[in-house]
Amino acid sequence: MTEVVGDQTDRMDRTEGRGVGRWDDGLIARRSAGRTAEVEGAQDEAVRPVDESYDDLPRGGTYSRELRGRLDALRELVGLSRTRLDGRTLAEAGRVLDEAAARQGLSGQHTVVAIAGATGSGKSTLFNNLAGVSISETGLRRPTTSAPIACSWTDGAAGLLDRLGIPGRLRRRPLKLGEPDEAMRGLVLVDLPDHDSAMTAHRDQVDRVLKLVDAVIWVVDPEKYADAVLHERYLRPLAGHAEITFVVLNQVDRLPGDAADQVLDDLRRLLDEDGMALGEHGEPGATVLSLSALTGEGVGELREMLGQFVQERGAAGRRMSADVDAAAAGLRPVYVADGQRPELGEGAREEFTDRLAEAVGAAAVGEAAEREWRRNAGRACGTPWLRLWRWYEARRDPMSTESVSGEAAEEEEVTARQRVELAVRTVADEAAAGLPAPWAQAVRESAVRGAAGLPEELDALAVTAGVPQGRPPRPGWWPAAVLAQASMTLLQIYGGLWLVGQIVGALEPGLLPPFLVMLAGVVGGPVVEWSCGVAARGPARRYGQEAERRLRDAAAGSGRARVLDPVSAELLRYREVREQYVAVTGLSTTGR
Repeated sequence: MTEVVGDQTDRMDRTEGRGVGRWDDGLIARRSAGRTAEVEGAQDEAVRPVDESYDDLPRGGTYSRELRGRLDALRELVGLSRTRLDGRTLAEAGRVLDEAAARQGLSGQHTVVAIAGATGSGKSTLFNNLAGVSISETGLRRPTTSAPIACSWTDGAAGLLDRLGIPGRLRRRPLKLGEPDEAMRGLVLVDLPDHDSAMTAHRDQVDRVLKLVDAVIWVVDPEKYADAVLHERYLRPLAGHAEITFVVLNQVDRLPGDAADQVLDDLRRLLDEDGMALGEHGEPGATVLSLSALTGEGVGELREMLGQFVQERGAAGRRMSADVDAAAAGLRPVYVADGQRPELGEGAREEFTDRLAEAVGAAAVGEAAEREWRRNAGRACGTPWLRLWRWYEARRDPMSTESVSGEAAEEEEVTARQRVELAVRTVADEAAAGLPAPWAQAVRESAVRGAAGLPEELDALAVTAGVPQGRPPRPGWWPAAVLAQASMTLLQIYGGLWLVGQIVGALEPGLLPPFLVMLAGVVGGPVVEWSCGVAARGPARRYGQEAERRLRDAAAGSGRARVLDPVSAELLRYREVREQYVAVTGLSTTGR
């Protein structure tokens, strides 16, 4: 839309000027009262509007392969993180990706350089001096520059200026006589409003444009070069953009003797404190120099440096690389774990399984199964008199036994739920240890969601996966033991009948033989029962261990499906985004 307006304004001005090519929209700098009309005409004639056409300049080749890889990794990182991080956390990364795509689609043969500075620093004077003509308004009234003004040395920059939001009426191009200035070919220079302007709209424009240009020339003066607003709001946050930053100490003509060198040294010290690398001794970093835009001292040196900088055609890529670095630094707290490696170790898994087995009562089930096996052995191999006594004890007071067992079961159920909650909380804390806060929270939430129905499922497993229904299996020696116990019982009965027969006189008297027979049965029965008990210990223990293992495995499988697998999935997702973050920042993969 701005391009159309600019074209229409251009045509109207050309029509009114009868083809003279004059640009007179009222925004050319005011002339002092002492200037002659001839000087005014010469300066007006020296400025003409920028060609708004989009030519066939190369696009898409602005970024190196390394930078494109980092941008792809950042895009993947944002995509993987959208469901785990809030939009405000990812906002800057999303903006960088949008701006990277927008800049890559525009001319790679142009370099957009903004001139920024405080009120009265002389940035507009420097802008006009570099352009060689009076384009930006200068004077005593403050603020002088109310909107960004652009000057392009070559055609084809319309798309870049549209991106900056600079309308056609504020786009200029210097008219130089003779051969074109090849050193400045491809330069698009933008004069910004004062960054410390009293008008909020001016400051907002500065902040907006500074995020879009390829490089910045900061113009400071001897009075306000140490201004806290400049350093805290701009230079310090943009310290990572040192390679695309020029810091110019203007108005050195006002400083006597070697005062300019002292101020320049102090400026370098402040920049170093801001964390901005200085491009000295061949090292990459910010360019710092002194000049006087009014007298022209040092402007030629800046012009030469600026020309070399533009001809390298790498400013856009360096700017975007610095933006990616800044976005990655802002995301570091949510991606870099300062503790142990993000994984759920075998120790934590085994501890979780042990806690679930304790909660479901696997050990108690195993012990019950072992006791049941022994009771079955006792019923088969025990003496009939002992079994009769046990039956009598069970029948004598059945209500008290049921009441006690019911209360114990209710108490055990409450305790089991608490143990399940403790097991889930412990394994979640173990998995989240050392993770950044958002990912630690995601791990804990996944564990809590999975554990929602875990106690009920464990209750069902305690019934279905515990001791099997029916009697335990019997070993091969049980029939022989039963036969031996039956023989002992028969001996007791036979000896008793024999003794009774002698007492009543039905048989010949002789107490010793029947007494010995009955004693053999009485003693042999407990001996057989004890022998069966000893022989049953091993099978009973194995039977109980099998029941415990079966219930333990079932509880572990349930816990793994509901808690451990979701937690592991969250950790895997974190490792994926961590790898993408490493690709974005270029950190060592061995770092945490």
